Amino acid sequence: MTYNAGLSRKGPGLLVRDLDRFEDAALRETVGTIARIKPDVLALQSIDYDHQLIALSLLQARLKEAGHEMRYAFARPPNSGVSTGLDIDRDGRLDTARDRQGYGLFSGQGGMAILSRYPIDQKGAKDLSGMLWRDLPNAELPVGYFTEDELSVLRLHSVAAWDVPVRTPGGTVRIFATQTSPPVFDGPEDRNGLRNADQLRFWRRYILSADKGAFVLLGGLNNDPYDGDGLKPELLKLLSLDSVQDVTPEAHHGFVENPHHQGPPEQDTVDWGRDIGSLRVDYVLPSAGLGVAAAAVERDQTPGEGADGTAHKPVWIDIRWK
Repeated sequence: MTYNAGLSRKGPGLLVRDLDRFEDAALRETVGTIARIKPDVLALQSIDYDHQLIALSLLQARLKEAGHEMRYAFARPPNSGVSTGLDIDRDGRLDTARDRQGYGLFSGQGGMAILSRYPIDQKGAKDLSGMLWRDLPNAELPVGYFTEDELSVLRLHSVAAWDVPVRTPGGTVRIFATQTSPPVFDGPEDRNGLRNADQLRFWRRYILSADKGAFVLLGGLNNDPYDGDGLKPELLKLLSLDSVQDVTPEAHHGFVENPHHQGPPEQDTVDWGRDIGSLRVDYVLPSAGLGVAAAAVERDQTPGEGADGTAHKPVWIDIRWK
């Protein structure tokens, strides 16, 4: 399951505080949602990182109290909030949130984590987040925008990209976890749109070059195949890979229909209100060799931001080993 859970706060340590007190209604709803769905493996986005993984440990404790124990966890420092020391957004100020490797008020804000009921191969995990954008083969950099100094430090991934093996009873499955750049909040150079597309290109190349074996790509791709902002070709190439199954999880309630949208609203995973509408931006993409018994977008009956405080909805698939 993937879930952009909104477990991010405006300062370091605040998520630890909130999980410790456990008084916030939205936080309690988030824990309740996870416990109700009972995922075996969960990729979380928008969760603040701390070096001792205190917040993640507290989340595990709260889930256990709610009746769903996930003993194993994986997290690494994300790129979000990491300083570049440069004026990336050209607003005349250095080291603001939009100047960092990925948007963040502080280092670790809005990171990622994996929780699992099954053992995680920590030594076999790969953190792929350090690649420079310019080092991606055939990178589509905005023409004339970045300086050489900026290109020498700016990473491709705005949050993180991981390859994490999980040892399930049926065999080892590799979790390809990601959260890509939103293709907006830029200018005519379209640097965020191009960065999003190149992050999708990265995953297509990585899957094509990966060792044989079962995998699931989990996370936010921040791009809809039909609607909204974002360059579509790289997303469509990724979804059409022979080695990937796009099983298009669906829900049949709780969405906002935009009359200008072309895509099926039952596949949408986020609800950004009447002006933007709902879009499919969160994905669970298993490898072709895995069987899929069921899949769904867990949406509330009513449109809009849920009681968990996030506009994103959990997306899950039920895998069966062939």
